Amino acid sequence: MRTYCAAWASRGKWRERTDRRLSDLPLAVMTLDLYPDIEPYGHGMLEVGDGNLLYWEMCGNPQGKPAVILHGGPGSGCSPFFRTLFDPSAYRLVLFDQRNCGRSRPHASEPGIDLAANNTSNLVADIESLRQHLGVDRWLVLGGSWGSTLALTHAEAHPDRVTEMVLFGVATGRHSEFDWTFRGGLSLFFPQQWERLRSNVPGDQRNGDIVEAFHRLLNDPDPALQRRAAEEWCMWESATPAWPPTDGLAKRFRDPDYALAFARIVTHYVRNNARRPSRMPGS
Repeated sequence: MRTYCAAWASRGKWRERTDRRLSDLPLAVMTLDLYPDIEPYGHGMLEVGDGNLLYWEMCGNPQGKPAVILHGGPGSGCSPFFRTLFDPSAYRLVLFDQRNCGRSRPHASEPGIDLAANNTSNLVADIESLRQHLGVDRWLVLGGSWGSTLALTHAEAHPDRVTEMVLFGVATGRHSEFDWTFRGGLSLFFPQQWERLRSNVPGDQRNGDIVEAFHRLLNDPDPALQRRAAEEWCMWESATPAWPPTDGLAKRFRDPDYALAFARIVTHYVRNNARRPSRMPGS
């Protein structure tokens, strides 16, 4: 099995360029040529247990090399953008929305949603169920951010089912990574955005675990309070991927149902440390 990190298979060959502004970093910046937008030739809902239905779709060449996309978040859902990353004449591309997000059901924005069955082990099992349902023997796995964590976990559990991995925005699910992103580490670079996030929880909780505080707000009986908490959480998520920080809410978070589902799923995973082992190298 081959693994490509911070790189892209673009139009049948690897293309690299060095960005002078990043010349002190040990990574190459890739030139990416996107393929035209395409529509799925097949789609459906797969029952995976615990009352969950996963939305899936297939694009490209039905006889092509199988490849599966693992989206980020967790809770982002699979965007049509991912369809443009592969040559549609060469790949049989599989996209799906992970549990409780996107077009999968039940949706995490629903009142009283129970996310107990939404965990890393079950997501890995869902990938295998989908592979079997679609009659795929082995496939290339692409994952970014949380999707890279899921890709690595899936490949560890089922190495004989993965031909290659293409990973970007690589994260491993270590506790230290969650703490850096959501428990104050990034505040060194985003102090104003962090203070805004903290200011939206009760005063006696601002020096505690912000993730726990937002988890309570996102599941409060008051729908208005839930929505407000989701918007503020997503303001943090909008600012931190960019430098200098992005002002305002990212476009995808302007849908209140999307924002609430995303914030609930992310805080659910972070507070449970993604159900990954508590001690990993570098944790």
